[in-house]
Amino acid sequence: MKLIVGLGNPGREYEKTRHNAGFIMVDALAKEHGISIDKEKFKGLYGEFNHNGEKIMLLKPMKYINLSGEVIRDFIGYFKIDIDDVFIICDDMSFSVGEFKLKYKGSSGGHNGLKNIELHLNTSEYKRMKIGISKDNLIDTRDYVLGKFSVEDMQKLEEIINIFPKIIEDFLELSFNNLMNKYNKKQK
Repeated sequence: MKLIVGLGNPGREYEKTRHNAGFIMVDALAKEHGISIDKEKFKGLYGEFNHNGEKIMLLKPMKYINLSGEVIRDFIGYFKIDIDDVFIICDDMSFSVGEFKLKYKGSSGGHNGLKNIELHLNTSEYKRMKIGISKDNLIDTRDYVLGKFSVEDMQKLEEIINIFPKIIEDFLELSFNNLMNKYNKKQK
């Protein structure tokens, strides 16, 4: 079983905000597979599909992003999912909009959602995809990440949305090193 988690904040007011890049990706993957993310457990919404006989769960934690580690911990424990089978998708201000990076381990980089995940999983070694949202030093960080993507930025994000199902398909088939080699080299 694999667990693919998109980070974001629940509620209509946060839809299409920079901090919800993970939700946006997971929603696109659900649409690609014709499934709904509408089952509830442990303060999370999830859906599932099968890939070559293996169950793949898509999860959107419904606690605020800085508490998402609690939801992920509960899912991993209940469904007995190995940390090596967890893949987290989140926003990252250190990359420009339209860029992304796959990583196996590392620091939270100041991302409160990742800090909470590391706290509740007791490790910083988990697979992740960081979606670039850029940054604007003239805007308070909190206000910036909770701001909506511009039309131009959504067009750039759409390019990642379009290849995301292929990235996940490869994630399910390749080693993570091969996955990183395949996709990270394309970044600027």
